[in-house]
Amino acid sequence: MTNFDEFAARTENARALWYTAPGACALLAAKLPVPDGDSVRIRTKASGVSRGTERLVWRGNVPRAEWQRMRAPFQEGDFPFPVKYGYAAAGIVEAGPDEYLGSSVFCLHPHQSVFTVSAGHVVRIPSGIPLERAVLAANMETALNALWDGMPSPGDHICVVGGGVVGLLTAYLAARLPATRVTLVDVNPARRDIAEAFGCDFVLPENLPDDQDLVFHTSATAAGLHSALRAAGDGATVIEMSWYGDEPVPALLGSDFHSRRLVLKSSQVGRIRAERRDRWSFKRRLETAMSLLADPTLDRLISHRIPFDSAPERLPDLFNDPDALATVLTYE
Repeated sequence: MTNFDEFAARTENARALWYTAPGACALLAAKLPVPDGDSVRIRTKASGVSRGTERLVWRGNVPRAEWQRMRAPFQEGDFPFPVKYGYAAAGIVEAGPDEYLGSSVFCLHPHQSVFTVSAGHVVRIPSGIPLERAVLAANMETALNALWDGMPSPGDHICVVGGGVVGLLTAYLAARLPATRVTLVDVNPARRDIAEAFGCDFVLPENLPDDQDLVFHTSATAAGLHSALRAAGDGATVIEMSWYGDEPVPALLGSDFHSRRLVLKSSQVGRIRAERRDRWSFKRRLETAMSLLADPTLDRLISHRIPFDSAPERLPDLFNDPDALATVLTYE
């Protein structure tokens, strides 16, 4: 065990990103817990901004009914504000049990320059996966969980409506099933290159495919949900992955929704499908998601890299940028 005291001077100035008011965030001093024998101290090198969820937090759109369920691991503060929020940190273990020292690890932890957690909360990052790509693990876990909920089969025609990070990762995984044909639908034609690099077709909503065996919806818009229902074949399932916060969402469940026997089903990463819960822990699922990040093609998802020190000034523009995909905060 490395003595934590030798790092005390270096960590006195630890800082974390807080969402402080609607449309505002700030870097505030972070208090580190007293370490115990199982603790690891991690110096963060990169953390990923979950644009969809964190934008809702930044706006104050987390509904009161979800204030407890939406708490991130190691969150401080309470919704709506102020809250220390985030869940995709990658860094190097600089103190802790010998077997962890110097290891590259991932943790579901808010954006913070250095932090201390129990070793049981970290996942080792395999060699060959850069720390910046590793921050996609939380989004990959969401995509993996959605495939479990959708239960695709080899040869299926699968449509993903919404080309954000989670939608693209869902399409990426689905395209690796034998003989599947995966189509990504998005309003932004700039998503075509990434979709094709991932082995998927790409179309704009006006060229929506039909008779799909399975549809995933990730756009977080009513128009996208309408497109997803239109793309589904008779008797098919639409997996709703979007989270809308406290915004009401009209769903067109008239017309032929009932006669075509469509199924609209939710997927949420906070719970594992019932048939798997006895065998799959959250850590096993996260470790599996991390292992799926070995492909360098996934680096295409990182659209912005900004210094942690600049986050309060830069994040508002990125939250409002429709072309933004994964934003990585970088730490010195």
